[in-house]
Amino acid sequence: MEISLWRPDTQLLSFGVLTQKPLNPTYTRRVERVPTPWTEDGRPQTLEMVVYQPLGPGPYPTLVFNHGSTGTGDKPEWFLLTWTAPEVARYFVDKGWQVLFPQRRGRGQSDGLYDEGFERDRSRYACRPELAIPGLDRAVADLDVVMAHVRSRADVNPQRLLIGGVSRGGILSVAYAGAHPDWFRGVVNFVGGWVGDRCSQADAVNPVIFRRGAAFAQPTLWLYGDKDPFYALRHSRRNFDAFIEAGGRGAFESYAPPPGLDGHSIYLDRSLWAPAMERYLAQIAAP
Repeated sequence: MEISLWRPDTQLLSFGVLTQKPLNPTYTRRVERVPTPWTEDGRPQTLEMVVYQPLGPGPYPTLVFNHGSTGTGDKPEWFLLTWTAPEVARYFVDKGWQVLFPQRRGRGQSDGLYDEGFERDRSRYACRPELAIPGLDRAVADLDVVMAHVRSRADVNPQRLLIGGVSRGGILSVAYAGAHPDWFRGVVNFVGGWVGDRCSQADAVNPVIFRRGAAFAQPTLWLYGDKDPFYALRHSRRNFDAFIEAGGRGAFESYAPPPGLDGHSIYLDRSLWAPAMERYLAQIAAP
C-alpha cells in the first residue's frame, strides 16, 4: 500500500507527493543484491535491498525496515515497485544509523514469486487464517535470509540492531523479534497488521501473529494513526493487548494524522512520531 520511490534525478516521489532530494545529503543511498539459497530455472535468486548509510566510518547501528503489502493485493503491477521510507531513513541516518530496506521475494526488483497469503486464484490477499498465516511464514523465510546477510556484514554493529516496518512489515518485525529475541535491541511497529480489520477473520490472524513476538523481552514501540483505512485504532489496541497479555512489553502511541494523510500513512510525518521515537531510543540504549 505505502510506496515511496526514488526518482532517477533529484526528485523523490513519496506517497504521490513529489519533493526534492537534499542538495547536500548526509548519507549515501545504494541498491544491493542479497544472495539466497533459492533458484529459478537453474538461476540463483537474489533479493533487492536499498541501503541508506551515514557518512563516516562504520560499523553502524542498523535498522532493518520491512515493507508492507500492496493494499488488497489485486494490483500485480504494484508488486514490482521498490518500497522505501525516506522519512524514516533520514531520521535515523541523521543520528548515525544505517537503514536497510529489503524487498521480499517478488517485490520490487527481487527475484522469485510474491506469495504472501493470497486467495487460491491469486486475485487478492486472503482473509482466511489457513491462507493468510502461511503467507506470514513465507515472509519470515525471506527475512531469515536477509538477517543472515545483515548479521555477517562488517558495516553492521550487531550489538545495536533494530527491526521495524510499516503495515505488514510492522507485524512481521514484531513476530520475527519474538523468534530471535537475542538479536535486536528493539522493535518499531508502524501501523502493523497482516489482514485488514474488515476481514471477517482478522481477529483469528492479527493477534495470533502478534503473540509470536511476546518472547522478545525488550520494550517495543507501536505507532498507529486514527482514521486508518486498514486498521481501526480499536482493532490495533486489541492486538496490542493480546501481545501484552502473552508477555510482551511495549508502548502504544496513536496520532491524529494531519490533513492530506490517513492514519495508515503516519510514518510520512516525522513530526508526529519523532518525540516518541526519541524516548524509545533513549530507553533501549540504557544498559
